[in-house]
Amino acid sequence: MTAKKIVLRFSKDNTYKPLIYRLVKDYDLVFNIIKANVNPDSEGTVVLELTGDKYEEGLQFLNEQGVIVQQFAEQLARNTETCTSCGACTAHCPTGALYIERPSMEVEFVDDKCVLCMICVKVCPVKAMEVKF
Repeated sequence: MTAKKIVLRFSKDNTYKPLIYRLVKDYDLVFNIIKANVNPDSEGTVVLELTGDKYEEGLQFLNEQGVIVQQFAEQLARNTETCTSCGACTAHCPTGALYIERPSMEVEFVDDKCVLCMICVKVCPVKAMEVKF
């Protein structure tokens, strides 16, 4: 089962609730938090990967709790024209989404493995990794 990337937007009324815990406990969902900015008594945003058999039921629960759920539109792309295959990104990629293909020694990018940590964008000397919306 493939994890789906979603954005959760919390109002100040529901940032204190253990909603992600409920997704795990009540709906047996597995999550990976990619980015989060949630403060009590303030609005919050969480970007996560979510997977499980009760995925739709979990999203319905979040909607009922007042959480705005959006499909994640941001993704990374490797500009093959700009990339020099120096490999700087591959040394920093925590998931192996960027790797050196042998024997050609060219950098390859597997979008499904990417967790959008954005490290590659920061370390690429020629700015070949681009954020797409």
